[in-house]
Amino acid sequence: MANLITSENTSFDFLHGSSDFMNIVLENMTSCVLLLDKKLELQAFNNPIKTIFSNKPDEDLLYKRCGNAIGCAFTVEEEKECGETSKCKNCQLRKDGIRAYSDKKTIYNQRLDREFYTTDSKKELKHLRYNVRYFRFKKDNYIIVIVQDISELVRQQLIIDLQMKKLNKLMPQN
Repeated sequence: MANLITSENTSFDFLHGSSDFMNIVLENMTSCVLLLDKKLELQAFNNPIKTIFSNKPDEDLLYKRCGNAIGCAFTVEEEKECGETSKCKNCQLRKDGIRAYSDKKTIYNQRLDREFYTTDSKKELKHLRYNVRYFRFKKDNYIIVIVQDISELVRQQLIIDLQMKKLNKLMPQN
């Protein structure tokens, strides 16, 4: 394969039509990639959805609304569809998804701190960083949501902050 160099960066033009390669890339990413339609229903996803989110093993997640597919605590506890719980109107991920789709905008580097249910039915607070982008493919409109679980980084930062507070208390005041 010959790499084509553009003024922007290395081009992926040599992969045009190579769905096998792109599938391998998607499945080896550590970020969760969600492809959603205008109803915010899951049309496609990569394997990290199962390690970051999925609240039921071997569940068929396709065509479920985003919050239901990723185990949002609100959808599980209220036993309602994503978009219909008492908390959905305040969900920033939902708002960003709708805005990206309707305004054809890209939403960058947003943070979401939310509880999700894990495969063993435990509620777990997750700290997420996400991007949302609108795109069109073969007359259909979609948004792609790329999610990174930053929970461990947030926990480490909290530990550092606590240690700094303890050190500051030990330091003599002038």
